[in-house]
Amino acid sequence: MTAPSQRKLIAACKTLAAADPALERAYEEMGVPEWRVGQPTYAALCRLIAYQQLSTKAAGTIWGRTEAMFGEVTPEAVLAADPEAIRGCGMSRPKVRHMTSIAEAVVTGALKLERVCASDLDSARKELVAVKGIGPWTAELFLLYSVGAMDAFPVGDVGLMEAHKLLSGHETRMEIKEFTSHAEAWRPYRGVAAHLLWGWINAERAKAGGASPQA
Repeated sequence: MTAPSQRKLIAACKTLAAADPALERAYEEMGVPEWRVGQPTYAALCRLIAYQQLSTKAAGTIWGRTEAMFGEVTPEAVLAADPEAIRGCGMSRPKVRHMTSIAEAVVTGALKLERVCASDLDSARKELVAVKGIGPWTAELFLLYSVGAMDAFPVGDVGLMEAHKLLSGHETRMEIKEFTSHAEAWRPYRGVAAHLLWGWINAERAKAGGASPQA
């Protein structure tokens, strides 16, 4: 896929800056965020699963081993592999089960990634989360990175909530429900808001020498 055009991103950032002082500050300090680009593949879904609930460094190591094992992470290769061999790369049992479940859905046609890419956002979400192993967070990140959906939004992402808290100057983060409600004002550019917030907090943590958020 390709990222949204620079023109679209600038327009979105200006709209977001006018809607939320925290996003205005992020835009003033960061400018237009770099849009993370990936391919809409089975491997991209597996990579997101590998990164769930782990630090970026640890997940990167595990995913590197997984890629080295398979060469190319495909549904057919995963279904043909010994699950214990995949676990040997550092994947947990649940994550291996998720990789297998998604592989089965792709092979049987229950999940068609080409259709996901061509669908409207709500339909794409429904098709993804209907597959065992693809939760809302994974679905939204896939739609952001691999489909380029400008309004995809990983509800409950800690990095986003922490960035917004810091940019707003608040002492505590919003609860998930409150943050989700607050983010409604960012439609139809919640995905751009996510990139602004991630870009800002990653830059701040890099300055401090800390680890970046999972996403």
